[in-house]
Amino acid sequence: MSLRRMLLLILTLGIVLLSACGGGYYVAAAPPPPRYAVAGYAPGPGYVWTDGYWDWRGGSWFWVAGSWRRPPHRGAVWVPAHWDRYGHRYRMVPGHWRR
Repeated sequence: MSLRRMLLLILTLGIVLLSACGGGYYVAAAPPPPRYAVAGYAPGPGYVWTDGYWDWRGGSWFWVAGSWRRPPHRGAVWVPAHWDRYGHRYRMVPGHWRR
């Protein structure tokens, strides 16, 4: 592989990674109201229920069901995915663990 192709590949990957770290994306339509479901029993001690959320995929809304997850470290708190409004657009903030 030539040096020029290698640099182009590294630059492209860097842009993709940095854009993914930007935390979310924007859509013009408001998400539908949340769906509610019974979480059931945790599969084991230490699991936390993470609520479902609406995601924007392929030009329409898609429901992502909630799930049981284990915190990555002691004291971690789940911050649910949500949509923030910015004028006439909405920005997706993915769910994540916080210390």
